[in-house]
Amino acid sequence: MPGERVAAPLSWKGSAPVDAMYRWVGSGQGGPDLPFEPVLRAPEQPGLYSLEVVQGGRREVVRDFQLIVKVPRSALRNGRIGRYRIGNYPASAAKSGPYALPEGFIEVKREDQDLRLSEHFTVREFLTHDQADVWPKYVIVDPRLLDKLELVLDDLEQRGIPAKHMVIMSGYRTPQYNGLGVGRGRAKLSRHQYGDAADVWVDNDRNWYIDDLNGDGRRDTRDARVILESVERVEAAHPELVGGAGIYRDNGAHGPFIHIDTRGHRARW
Repeated sequence: MPGERVAAPLSWKGSAPVDAMYRWVGSGQGGPDLPFEPVLRAPEQPGLYSLEVVQGGRREVVRDFQLIVKVPRSALRNGRIGRYRIGNYPASAAKSGPYALPEGFIEVKREDQDLRLSEHFTVREFLTHDQADVWPKYVIVDPRLLDKLELVLDDLEQRGIPAKHMVIMSGYRTPQYNGLGVGRGRAKLSRHQYGDAADVWVDNDRNWYIDDLNGDGRRDTRDARVILESVERVEAAHPELVGGAGIYRDNGAHGPFIHIDTRGHRARW
């Protein structure tokens, strides 16, 4: 969030030089050089930033680190941020916990769609599937969801099951978009609206259909259950990532898939 304290993404060999400074450079106003500390302050302006370190008259941008400063929820006006329709979260939303109102949104400009959020996933994959010509768009992606999906892929590989590519069929859904499907397979309080849920399948050959993960010569819900086995193993090893998981059949529009979320308590369907 704007102005939030951020752990420095690097350390010095020994103590930091007394003249070490930093500043943020990027799409927003990054501000002046500031004394380098173990905990830095995020820019006050939403945007995408890199960290520039200044020492001994030399400036160097840390290429392997980018900071996303979110747009605060207060920017939401009549269910929109700018031209982008988000809709309204329930007025009865809790002040804290899994159903609390989101604190902010990632602003995604057309040129930022391929920003890599983790090893296998980009921001494009989590965008709501509507308003194709409206930019910028806004999205919520919980880092715990990214961790969980990456760990599931890693667990599949460790079990000898190729998992090089995972399709995100549905990531973040705005309340406005989610509401269009309530009563037709979508929950009114769907976790997708909170950015910690994704409907996925493993698709190494990228043909938009789940792969034969159990080696039985078929591609069906049994392959989604192979992914579920890895979800169970990941949750057992990382209880902070516990959440929901549900398997869905081929419906003619798409093949079988599994819903994965990090709602904070175990749920299965």
